[in-house]
Amino acid sequence: MFTVEQIEQAHQKVKSGADFPKYIQEIKQLGVTGFETWVKDSHTEYFGANKYQTQSNPQYADLTIAEKSDKAKFIGLLKQHQRGETNYFTFCQHCAETGIEKWIVDLEKMTCTYFDKTENEILVEQIPG
Repeated sequence: MFTVEQIEQAHQKVKSGADFPKYIQEIKQLGVTGFETWVKDSHTEYFGANKYQTQSNPQYADLTIAEKSDKAKFIGLLKQHQRGETNYFTFCQHCAETGIEKWIVDLEKMTCTYFDKTENEILVEQIPG
Protein backbone atom coordinates (compact mmCIF):
# COMPACT_ATOMS: atom_id res chain seq x y z
CA MET A 1 0.00 0.00 0.00
CA PHE A 2 0.97 3.62 -0.43
CA THR A 3 2.26 5.96 2.26
CA VAL A 4 1.71 9.63 2.96
CA GLU A 5 5.43 10.14 2.27
CA GLN A 6 5.05 8.75 -1.27
CA ILE A 7 2.07 11.02 -1.90
CA GLU A 8 3.91 14.04 -0.51
CA GLN A 9 6.87 13.31 -2.82
CA ALA A 10 4.49 13.36 -5.78
CA HIS A 11 2.84 16.54 -4.48
CA GLN A 12 6.18 18.36 -4.26
CA LYS A 13 6.25 18.37 -8.07
CA VAL A 14 3.02 20.40 -8.13
CA LYS A 15 3.78 24.09 -8.48
CA SER A 16 0.29 25.19 -9.57
CA GLY A 17 -3.07 23.82 -10.65
CA ALA A 18 -1.60 23.21 -14.08
CA ASP A 19 0.41 20.32 -12.58
CA PHE A 20 -2.60 18.70 -10.88
CA PRO A 21 -3.49 16.14 -13.62
CA LYS A 22 0.07 14.68 -13.61
CA TYR A 23 -0.03 14.48 -9.81
CA ILE A 24 -3.36 12.64 -9.97
CA GLN A 25 -1.95 10.09 -12.43
CA GLU A 26 1.11 9.52 -10.23
CA ILE A 27 -0.83 8.91 -7.01
CA LYS A 28 -3.35 6.76 -8.85
CA GLN A 29 -0.43 4.51 -9.87
CA LEU A 30 0.50 4.27 -6.17
CA GLY A 31 -2.94 2.80 -5.46
CA VAL A 32 -4.83 5.87 -4.23
CA THR A 33 -8.53 5.58 -5.13
CA GLY A 34 -9.59 8.91 -3.67
CA PHE A 35 -8.91 11.59 -1.10
CA GLU A 36 -10.59 14.30 0.93
CA THR A 37 -8.72 17.55 1.61
CA TRP A 38 -9.85 20.00 4.31
CA VAL A 39 -9.10 23.63 3.42
CA LYS A 40 -8.76 24.87 7.01
CA ASP A 41 -5.33 23.21 7.40
CA SER A 42 -4.93 21.08 4.24
CA HIS A 43 -4.87 17.76 6.12
CA THR A 44 -5.93 15.04 3.72
CA GLU A 45 -7.44 11.60 4.17
CA TYR A 46 -6.34 9.16 1.45
CA PHE A 47 -8.22 6.03 0.46
CA GLY A 48 -7.09 2.85 -1.28
CA ALA A 49 -8.27 -0.68 -2.04
CA ASN A 50 -9.68 -2.94 0.67
CA LYS A 51 -10.73 0.04 2.84
CA TYR A 52 -7.11 1.14 3.25
CA GLN A 53 -6.89 4.66 4.67
CA THR A 54 -4.15 7.03 5.81
CA GLN A 55 -4.02 10.71 6.68
CA SER A 56 -1.54 13.54 6.32
CA ASN A 57 -0.75 16.08 8.99
CA PRO A 58 -1.97 19.69 8.77
CA GLN A 59 0.11 21.67 6.29
CA TYR A 60 -0.39 25.18 7.74
CA ALA A 61 -2.12 27.07 10.57
CA ASP A 62 -5.92 27.03 10.43
CA LEU A 63 -7.63 29.26 7.90
CA THR A 64 -11.10 30.63 8.58
CA ILE A 65 -13.67 29.35 6.11
CA ALA A 66 -16.29 31.91 5.06
CA GLU A 67 -19.78 31.02 6.26
CA LYS A 68 -21.37 31.72 2.88
CA SER A 69 -19.93 30.38 -0.35
CA ASP A 70 -19.40 32.52 -3.45
CA LYS A 71 -19.47 30.06 -6.35
CA ALA A 72 -18.83 32.58 -9.13
CA LYS A 73 -15.80 34.10 -7.39
CA PHE A 74 -14.50 30.63 -6.49
CA ILE A 75 -14.70 29.44 -10.10
CA GLY A 76 -12.78 32.52 -11.28
CA LEU A 77 -10.03 31.95 -8.71
CA LEU A 78 -9.92 28.22 -9.48
CA LYS A 79 -9.40 28.98 -13.17
CA GLN A 80 -6.50 31.29 -12.25
CA HIS A 81 -4.95 28.47 -10.24
CA GLN A 82 -5.46 25.97 -13.05
CA ARG A 83 -3.67 28.32 -15.45
CA GLY A 84 -0.67 28.25 -13.10
CA GLU A 85 -1.12 31.80 -11.77
CA THR A 86 -1.25 30.88 -8.05
CA ASN A 87 0.49 28.41 -5.77
CA TYR A 88 -1.24 25.81 -3.60
CA PHE A 89 -1.39 27.86 -0.39
CA THR A 90 -2.84 30.87 -2.23
CA PHE A 91 -5.44 28.56 -3.76
CA CYS A 92 -6.35 27.27 -0.29
CA GLN A 93 -6.67 30.86 0.96
CA HIS A 94 -8.98 31.60 -1.97
CA CYS A 95 -11.04 28.52 -1.14
CA ALA A 96 -11.42 29.70 2.46
CA GLU A 97 -12.38 33.23 1.36
CA THR A 98 -15.07 31.88 -0.97
CA GLY A 99 -16.53 29.41 1.51
CA ILE A 100 -15.03 26.15 0.26
CA GLU A 101 -14.50 23.82 3.23
CA LYS A 102 -13.14 20.75 1.45
CA TRP A 103 -12.76 18.91 -1.80
CA ILE A 104 -13.12 15.23 -2.53
CA VAL A 105 -11.28 13.57 -5.40
CA ASP A 106 -12.62 10.29 -6.78
CA LEU A 107 -9.90 8.65 -8.89
CA GLU A 108 -12.27 6.04 -10.30
CA LYS A 109 -14.71 8.64 -11.64
CA MET A 110 -11.84 11.15 -12.15
CA THR A 111 -13.78 13.95 -10.48
CA CYS A 112 -12.98 16.67 -7.97
CA THR A 113 -15.96 17.95 -6.00
CA TYR A 114 -15.82 21.11 -3.89
CA PHE A 115 -18.11 21.52 -0.85
CA ASP A 116 -19.14 24.37 1.43
CA LYS A 117 -19.49 24.21 5.22
CA THR A 118 -22.99 22.74 5.00
CA GLU A 119 -21.88 19.89 2.67
CA ASN A 120 -23.48 21.50 -0.41
CA GLU A 121 -21.74 20.63 -3.68
CA ILE A 122 -20.40 23.89 -5.08
CA LEU A 123 -18.67 22.48 -8.15
CA VAL A 124 -17.91 19.08 -9.68
CA GLU A 125 -15.02 19.01 -12.13
CA GLN A 126 -13.82 16.27 -14.42
CA ILE A 127 -10.07 15.73 -13.96
CA PRO A 128 -8.20 15.56 -17.27
CA GLY A 129 -6.69 12.15 -17.58
